[in-house]
Amino acid sequence: MNTSWDVIIAGGGAAGLSAALLLGRSRRRVLVIDAGEPRNRFADHMHSVLGMDGVAPAELVRRGRAECESYGVEFAPGVVESVTGDDEMLVLDAAGTQHRTRAMIVATGITDELPPIPGLTERWGATVLHCPFCHGWEVRDQRFGVLATSPMNLHQAEMVRQWSDRVVLFAGALDEVPSETVARLASRGVEVERTPVVAVHGTAPTIESVELADGRRVEVDAIFTGGRPIPHDTFLAGLELERSDSPLGSFLTVDQIGRTSDPRILAVGNVVNPMATVPAAIGAGAMAGAGLNGQLVAAEFDQAVAAGPQEWPEVTTSQFWEDHYDGADQIWSGTVNRVLSEIVPGLGTDSPGAVRGRALDLGCGEGADVLWLAEQGWDAVGVDVSATAISRARAAAGGPDTGVPDTGGSVRASFVVGELSAAPAGPYDLVTASFLHAPAERKREEILADAAQLVALGGHLLVTSHAGAPSWADASHHHNGFPHPEEDVAAIGLAAPTWEILLAETRSRDITSPDGEPATIDDGVILARRVG
Repeated sequence: MNTSWDVIIAGGGAAGLSAALLLGRSRRRVLVIDAGEPRNRFADHMHSVLGMDGVAPAELVRRGRAECESYGVEFAPGVVESVTGDDEMLVLDAAGTQHRTRAMIVATGITDELPPIPGLTERWGATVLHCPFCHGWEVRDQRFGVLATSPMNLHQAEMVRQWSDRVVLFAGALDEVPSETVARLASRGVEVERTPVVAVHGTAPTIESVELADGRRVEVDAIFTGGRPIPHDTFLAGLELERSDSPLGSFLTVDQIGRTSDPRILAVGNVVNPMATVPAAIGAGAMAGAGLNGQLVAAEFDQAVAAGPQEWPEVTTSQFWEDHYDGADQIWSGTVNRVLSEIVPGLGTDSPGAVRGRALDLGCGEGADVLWLAEQGWDAVGVDVSATAISRARAAAGGPDTGVPDTGGSVRASFVVGELSAAPAGPYDLVTASFLHAPAERKREEILADAAQLVALGGHLLVTSHAGAPSWADASHHHNGFPHPEEDVAAIGLAAPTWEILLAETRSRDITSPDGEPATIDDGVILARRVG
């Protein structure tokens, strides 16, 4: 299965969700692939997180996912296994599925590899800690042990002294501790123990003492240490992205918004900064999401300028329409066709709560009119030749691939990929077609005549057409002519005694030209009722 996205985010923790929220609100098509194993899952609560102090990490993820989903962000379980690509798209393999994306954000975090000392791992996040800003308040004034795994823990011993005056630095894993450092620590009562730690004792998660290699035990209530951070970025190895070495290890090289040496790939959060707390990760994700959206916007304008004015082809095939929709993030405005909204409320049953009837929208595009019809009480189906357009219509409906029930559970908005013949069998109480002008392999009038045959006795056919080009349009907009509604009535074959013509007129509406100036355009409207 192949799927295409604007952005794929690997990792659904604080950084990844923050980026997804920015991108979802920017109307990007976003997929978050997440294994459900955030770095802070071992802790019961987060602290020093403004507005969420004391909230469980899992609750942050739950809220964040719900917020992202409300803006159309999609989620998939699993991990990204590899990334390849060409000049246009990146290709990601995850859980047996191949995804194509214009860009990606890596927010996969790290694993904290703890020293192999019995008793450490099962207390990680509870009484074996790494960040005094996250946990210091909760263990304040207790007996602290600082288990050194690298010279950086010498600074950690100074930091935790702020939360307790009973601190012991266990420095057995270090080659040496400079005498001036020992004196500096001693100046505020921090002891230095040079014998290696071999075990942690107590009923987990509490700690009673640590055992030293010489058999002595030192009583402590909490241990601060630093595991070796192992970034989850091996799936990027084939891209040979630039890396930087630090005292904590080797990490991807990124700029201020998280761009790697491949500008389509950004990396944020602990995967590039193991010292980042939850607020820092949220901020980095927001910067990356906003920056990446700006990058995509610029690329879209560059492509539009390079492409120049596009004329209609002689025949618009199904592939033409697929490329038309797939080449842009969204075509429709999200609002219903004006003629439809003015005329349809007067059709169908007036009984409260009753289904108005079956409706078919021919050439439904991304589904705005079908969704509106369903909201008005119609059992509505849309058909379009573009699979991308139908996929977006289904996503807008917020339901499964076959459609979504309304709040009452009876009226559905469903969508079908294909020509008119792919639509569910008629008859329909309402058949609509709006702006069906592009030259196709079959004549427009023949397609509309076939659509008219699907109208039930007593039902209606509503055809909205362009009755003329806007004043600012060039010759490329005059590709197919603009017949008068009465000419369309004759061409489609809407004659008595089978049809009663209720409307055959032009209506003017206000629009805005590409340069932002006000303009008008005329629509042709046909409303016919089948009477025989």
